[in-house]
Amino acid sequence: MNPRFDRQRVVITGASRDFGRTLAVRFAQQGAEVYLSARSLAGAEKVRDEIRALGHENVHAFACDLADPASVRDFASRLRDATDRVDVLVNNGARWLEGTDLLSASDEDIVDTIASGATGTVLVVKHLLPLLLVSDRPDIVTMISTCGVPGSEGSGAHAAFHAAKHAQSGFTGILSKRLRQQGVRVISLYPPDFRNADPLSGEWHTTSRAAGDLLTSQSLSDCVLFAVAQPRDCFISSFHFEQV
Repeated sequence: MNPRFDRQRVVITGASRDFGRTLAVRFAQQGAEVYLSARSLAGAEKVRDEIRALGHENVHAFACDLADPASVRDFASRLRDATDRVDVLVNNGARWLEGTDLLSASDEDIVDTIASGATGTVLVVKHLLPLLLVSDRPDIVTMISTCGVPGSEGSGAHAAFHAAKHAQSGFTGILSKRLRQQGVRVISLYPPDFRNADPLSGEWHTTSRAAGDLLTSQSLSDCVLFAVAQPRDCFISSFHFEQV
């Protein structure tokens, strides 16, 4: 085990699958104590058990529906019972909604998409901020995507997903300026579509990462780990990536 994040406590939302799961595995492999949340407790527990099977015992699972303020408050309360600080908060959870036709999604899907991505991110940061401020190296990392970049139209995402991601971008932008004086670094990532290999499979080591390839979860997670590992005088506010 690489102890680069030994004794650091990392909270990851949307950690039951895809890139959230990837980050959970990678932080745990590098010594962090990891707190996973997902809309489904069973999903978070599955990833927790996968990581514990690798020999990393300090992994905890929670339910948190980012679209439900009461669920976010309950998640924060349970975290406060489990730990006295948070060193890194990764806002990874957000509902994906596909479709270039505005009429293709129901009102309920639109509300859920914007609530989970925008309102959920704001509320998670609000309720976990006291735990972050106790840390001597607090970082807030938010996975936004190119859908949060003005003028971006290369994705098949629904307009409601774009709206949620623009909201995240605006929130993290002002938060970065307002929390900097309190020692909190706010780091935002704007990746295009990327290939997410299973970090526990052989594919993780064989996926091509050449100049003409799609961005990979290996490279994207490297950016996250690099940014939070920097000395406190190094403040990387955002990562922007070119699309192939």
